[in-house]
Amino acid sequence: MPTDDYGTELLTRTLAGTPADASPLRHSVVLPARVARHRDWPEWVPASIVKAYAAQGISEPWEHQIRAASLAHDGHNVAISTGTASGKSLAYQVPILTEFVRDPLACALYLSPTKALGADQLRSLATLLAGRDEFSHLQPCAYDGDTEPDIRQWARAHSRWIFTNPDMCHIGILSTHGKWQHFFRHLRFVVVDESHHYRGVFGSHTALVLRRVLRIARALGADPVVIAASATNADPAGSLTRLIGAPAVAVTEDSSPHGARTVALWEPDFVPEITGENGAPVRRSAGADAARLLADFVVEGARTLCFVRSRRGVEITARTARSLLAESAPDLVDRIGTYRAGYLADDRRRLERAIADGELLGVATTNALELGVDISGLDAVIVAGYPGTVASFWQQAGRAGRRGESSAVVLVARDDPLDTYLVHHPEALLDKPIEAIVIDPSNPYVLDAQLLCAAAELPLKPSDVELFDAEAAVERLTSTGLLKKRPAGWYAAAGLDPHADVDIRGGVGGQVLIVDATSSQLLGTVDAGRAMSSVHAGAVHIHQGVSYVVDELDLEEGLALLHPQEPDWTTSAREITDVSVTKTIESQIFSGLTLALVEVDVTHRVVGYLRKLLTGEVIDSVPLDMPEQRLHTRAVMYTVTPDALESVGCSVGRFPGALHAAEHAAIGMLGLVATCDRWDIGGLSTDGHPDTGLPTVFVYDGYPGGAGFADRGYEAFAQWISATKQAVASCRCELGCPSCVQSPKCGNGNEPLDKDGAIKVLTLLGRLTASGTTSPTSDD
Repeated sequence: MPTDDYGTELLTRTLAGTPADASPLRHSVVLPARVARHRDWPEWVPASIVKAYAAQGISEPWEHQIRAASLAHDGHNVAISTGTASGKSLAYQVPILTEFVRDPLACALYLSPTKALGADQLRSLATLLAGRDEFSHLQPCAYDGDTEPDIRQWARAHSRWIFTNPDMCHIGILSTHGKWQHFFRHLRFVVVDESHHYRGVFGSHTALVLRRVLRIARALGADPVVIAASATNADPAGSLTRLIGAPAVAVTEDSSPHGARTVALWEPDFVPEITGENGAPVRRSAGADAARLLADFVVEGARTLCFVRSRRGVEITARTARSLLAESAPDLVDRIGTYRAGYLADDRRRLERAIADGELLGVATTNALELGVDISGLDAVIVAGYPGTVASFWQQAGRAGRRGESSAVVLVARDDPLDTYLVHHPEALLDKPIEAIVIDPSNPYVLDAQLLCAAAELPLKPSDVELFDAEAAVERLTSTGLLKKRPAGWYAAAGLDPHADVDIRGGVGGQVLIVDATSSQLLGTVDAGRAMSSVHAGAVHIHQGVSYVVDELDLEEGLALLHPQEPDWTTSAREITDVSVTKTIESQIFSGLTLALVEVDVTHRVVGYLRKLLTGEVIDSVPLDMPEQRLHTRAVMYTVTPDALESVGCSVGRFPGALHAAEHAAIGMLGLVATCDRWDIGGLSTDGHPDTGLPTVFVYDGYPGGAGFADRGYEAFAQWISATKQAVASCRCELGCPSCVQSPKCGNGNEPLDKDGAIKVLTLLGRLTASGTTSPTSDD
């Protein structure tokens, strides 16, 4: 049985025999245990509901559950933001079930970012209500892309509680809301589960989908209460307010119990005999060290989840761990499993039972087990690579720890600037407030499309324009003839099918079908904007753990043809980019430095790809001839005068390499201040840009109109650049590597790069931004 110091003991045994100067452990801390605080059931909760929970072993709810439930019962929009396995489901179930007891016609809508989470919550509710006749009228039902047509028809007619996702709500419910009149007329509650996942373009679309739901319900006489549940969020009330355009109240104090937790930060060392691109040193992969830890923990009898960022990585990590066990503990080989998206429902349930029952001791998984699925109470969690946000890290870490017992959490750093920074600056992860969610519902590429959908559902009235904060957008769409002004409001122009034209996940340029040419099986889709860099000829594509190599990409036909192959190499696309400034939104002028938030036109073209061994060693570079793409978006831009650069010892000849390296590092570090991944953003550096006439660096959002990431970089520029400088300066490589200034998607082959010059540039930026500013300027 785990002791109070079990996590520390587990790590100590794993590192036994490792010399102190060779230890990959960079930092560890023990987070103290937390004692539960209970509260009596409120008088307004019907006895039948109290009995239902008692039958599930819940006789005394926790304080935060009752506070959130009471706020929702009283008609407040509420955002509950507490830790993993803290019982947030009860907080929204209780007020909804209470309303169902009071009003048999009442309806509720549940939204989650994934179908798997919705299915899991639906099963949990079905278990709670099993055999209780007073809820037989409820008929909760899934309504998503996997739901059969006859079940969908039945759900519209009979279900009072629909479990779906924003995608299906947009395309399958709102587009046919006339068939849902009864449901919307009696809609009392909307649940937004795992709300911290609604960020960027997806979050911006979801915000407007939610406002469309509320608008239709209110038009039919309902006034739903919205309950958002999030494991971790810096500003839960503000985030929910931005999503729905209405005030909200937050519940953030977690009163559930938790054992002590040892959190360790682990950095794989360099591999002396291997060199990567341009001779750069290569670290052992996060997956390799994670597999070693997984095998060691299983040998120690610790029930362990290992989170890996990709499906392929999951399979490789599990296979490597099994191989290690085959040599040291062959009887444990079969107690390592894998879990990821793409498995059949029966297989997922079997694996979940095997994990919960202890049949499997170690499981490598994607973030499929991060969201809400009822797997918790484990002895250890390994996170192979920072998952992109502090929120996701704590969500994954929260799977460790049986109630009242201690556990271990290990973050294994990838060869990446942000990962490297975090393991050397643990306060940036362990003491940092959870990120506020970045969304921008005013993005014209998002707002215009959503307004057309709203107008096709019901004519837009002045109050609706205010709800969507869309005066300029309505004028824009009216002037182009897409909206028509009538006495009753604005209507969508005849002949439009706006719902079908919207991909709320942020796809660009239509869809490309990914097809196995040997079997004609459809493997999936990718938007055309990303196809050229992800499924170009020669690219390695992973689908449900199976590797394929692309034979042909036909953009005109929207088709990528692949064949199964298990290569020992991976691919990464190379692109060339040009950026032109179209508008300055806001700027700040310092001595020798101008910082600006700008709108830009980005043109880029995929020109080739690298093939790399799984160790990181480059095999070759293959050219490609692909069409040019254009993107209008937002960027944070800075210009530095040559005199300022030379004042810190960066001579003219070093400008290109220094700025290029600083740009790469800053892209890798933007995730520290904005909820984004480096693949969500792009950049460009030049020693003389035609729009500025000065050495210039751009970091831009990779989505039409922007996703809010550049805006956040502009707002937090000083913090972002300071952390970037520390990340580059603390990296132990000599000339630059993927942990500091090299980029896996650089179109110039990571040339030229000047690590020392980057440190000088970043130091200069920090000094200048701290020295004071003139009055900010903006262009309307």
